[in-house]
Amino acid sequence: MTAIVKYNAGNTASVKNALDRLGCSCKITDDKDEILSAEKVIFPGVGEASSAMRYLRKENMHTLISSLKQPVLGICLGLQLMCKSSEEGDAECLGIFDTEVKLFPPAGIVPHMGWNSLREIKSPLFNGIEPVHDFYFVHSYYAGLCPETVAVCDYIVPFAAAISKNNFYATQFHPEKSASTGERILKNFLEL
Repeated sequence: MTAIVKYNAGNTASVKNALDRLGCSCKITDDKDEILSAEKVIFPGVGEASSAMRYLRKENMHTLISSLKQPVLGICLGLQLMCKSSEEGDAECLGIFDTEVKLFPPAGIVPHMGWNSLREIKSPLFNGIEPVHDFYFVHSYYAGLCPETVAVCDYIVPFAAAISKNNFYATQFHPEKSASTGERILKNFLEL
C-alpha cells in the first residue's frame, strides 16, 4: 500500500486519483502506523509553508516523515517542506535537503504557473523521460540548486525542479497534473 500523507495541505485527492488510474493500492492517511508500514509514501501539498510546518509539529509528524526508510515522494509544497527553511512565513522545515526555499524575484510573473521543461535530469524518477517533455508547475517559491538537485527548471532563475537524497525524492512540479509524462514519474516512483 502507498500512503498519501494527510496534513491539512491540499492536493491529496488529485494524487490519489492519479495513483488509482495506475492501479496502485493507496490511502490518504494521517495515521502514523499506516504511514510507517506503507511500501511507499507520498508527501504532496498545496498551501503555505509555515502553517503546514506548524501542523506537522503539532501532530509530531515532522519527525515521522524525516525518519521514514521506504521511498518517499514529496510534491510541490512537499518538496519545499523537505528543505532546510522557507521564506514563506519564515518557516524552519524538515531539513532533509540542504537548500533553502525562496520567493521568486519580481523580474517576471509570479506565481510560475503552467508547463515548463527540465534540464540536467539525473534520477530513476525520470526513466523513459526526455528533456523535451514538459511538466506542470504552480508555485511562487522555489528551492535553490543544491548537490541533491536531480532536475533543473529555468523560470526567472534556475531552480531545483526535482531533488533526491537516499530514499527521499521530490518534485516541484505536479506529476499528477502533468498528463502522461507525470504519470510516468509516478509509475517510476512506484517501481523503485
